[in-house]
Amino acid sequence: MQEWAERLFGRPVEVTSRWMGVRHSTPDSLPVIGPLPDHNRVLLAFGHGHLGMTLAAVTGELIADALAGHQPDRLARALSPSRFL
Repeated sequence: MQEWAERLFGRPVEVTSRWMGVRHSTPDSLPVIGPLPDHNRVLLAFGHGHLGMTLAAVTGELIADALAGHQPDRLARALSPSRFL
């Protein structure tokens, strides 16, 4: 990144700190979103990896649909926690 920043700004830059965090993801790289099987009052929404902000709106929509008791659509079924059970 230092090299990229130097090209961007056209001058040397000094790195004053470094940070690296964990990006949680699932074995199939898809998030887990929806009710926990056999415990429908427990809703899960995790495993978004580096796409947490990008998928926030659709995650909220899927959780809202689950709370409202709507039948899961194709996307909701694909991201359901039951795929790992």
